Amino acid sequence: MNPTASFKDAGMTVAATFARRAGFQWVACASTGNTSASMAAYAARGGMRSLVLVPDGKISWSKLSQALDYGAVTCQLRTDFDGCLRLLQELVLRAPVYQLNSINPFRLEGQKTLAIELLEQVDWLAPDHIIVPGGNLGNSSAIGKALLEMHELGLISRLPKLSVIQAEGANALVRTLREAGGKRLVSVQADTRATAIRIGNPASWKKAAHVLEATGGACEQVAEIEIAQAKAEIGAEGIGCEPASAVTLAGLKKLVKQGFVKREESVVLVLTGNLLKDPDYTIDFHRGDLFKGTGDEGASAALNSLRRPPIVLDATLDAVMRTLEQAGKS
Repeated sequence: MNPTASFKDAGMTVAATFARRAGFQWVACASTGNTSASMAAYAARGGMRSLVLVPDGKISWSKLSQALDYGAVTCQLRTDFDGCLRLLQELVLRAPVYQLNSINPFRLEGQKTLAIELLEQVDWLAPDHIIVPGGNLGNSSAIGKALLEMHELGLISRLPKLSVIQAEGANALVRTLREAGGKRLVSVQADTRATAIRIGNPASWKKAAHVLEATGGACEQVAEIEIAQAKAEIGAEGIGCEPASAVTLAGLKKLVKQGFVKREESVVLVLTGNLLKDPDYTIDFHRGDLFKGTGDEGASAALNSLRRPPIVLDATLDAVMRTLEQAGKS
């Protein structure tokens, strides 16, 4: 139901529809990848032009290829995501271009669909916890808004605790809550291989902080090693997600250790993007190249049991049979 393979589609279909009805010929976004793919697809389908601003060299080529294929005018700017967003906010004041980042209220209304579908799938029996990745914080804001509205309407009898997990290298919300009590944004210079959440100045931080307080949720951070391990464990279950989504499982482990999540409680982890959004990450992990030159090589050796690198063999039946036997013993 998400044609570009991320949950950005749920919000984008609403916001792009509004842009078309309002008569805009151009729509635009700053993006780490998923938003640009979704916006470009819906703009093309709706007969509009799209402008994409992405940070140069800091997003997955797989995501960028989607925007290119959908006909977007794509600009790679020599800055980070936050710099792209600042420039876009200046642009829309001077040109007839409609902004479709998650600060757009129609985006958040559309993304509420995630929470409604989630509750429908569990027969309207609200789980104890819902855990989401935290980047620009649009998803957590939208899901939280939907939960509060459904509870007020009586569609659910209790509020799940909504928790947000960030990468340690892009932990603006974590620091905002811990160092500033949620009163002011503590921005960071974002650095993580989980490119979808590589955001240091999240636009929706106030809304996310409100949702965490209203639902009694937690905000936690996880290391790159923890993200890689969680992603491989999710993959071993036959579910493919991009690295940013895997922070949910890594974060759940921490929240269980802390006692915030009890072992008997029900938990839903929201995986926001498909495995094929960032296949280079997966290939690097399984080849053992992901942490080369980072200083984490020693720690990453503990993940060897999760790695499944391709095996180069002679084209003989005996070679394949021996490999099967060895795999059966492991």
